[in-house]
Amino acid sequence: MTHLGTIRLETERLILRRFEESDTETAFHVWTSDPKVTKYLSWEHHKSISQTQALGQTWLKKYDDPQWYHWVIVPKEIDFPIGTITAVNVDNDRAAIEVGCCIGSEYWGLGYITEAFAAVIEFFFEEVRADRIEAKYAPDNIASGRVMEKCGLTFEGIVSCPSLLHSGGTEMRLCSLLAEDYF
Repeated sequence: MTHLGTIRLETERLILRRFEESDTETAFHVWTSDPKVTKYLSWEHHKSISQTQALGQTWLKKYDDPQWYHWVIVPKEIDFPIGTITAVNVDNDRAAIEVGCCIGSEYWGLGYITEAFAAVIEFFFEEVRADRIEAKYAPDNIASGRVMEKCGLTFEGIVSCPSLLHSGGTEMRLCSLLAEDYF
């Protein structure tokens, strides 16, 4: 793969860009403090803005790594970040990238995640030259499964992830899309 790091991507309605320190307060109020958002994530919702500040500093430090892909999702019409989409795992041996995302619950059902996911899939296949895109979702998180399906990923099976969900779930549904099926 040809790693390019987190570069700005643009779709019809969205800007996908690097997190900036000035995004911290918005991130806290829109998604990191919302227990509905983190229900299916590996981390619990933030109870103080200092938790979001610490997480943001971690993200900022990683941007020097060309294998770190982490965007905030900014709808053009509102011009502030409403969530993130990230390469949660980059496997160079298999040329595979696992994508994860979260978005403020106020923005669910508006197609933003589907649009952002489609944009990073295109970027990973066409620019980074990945062979495989993967994503996982909790079996009762049906909306995430629909996003993956709309973006062309197919269900492969159930995988055990004992520590993935802070809420205690241990099984995830694995979906993937191969470059040969994308092009």
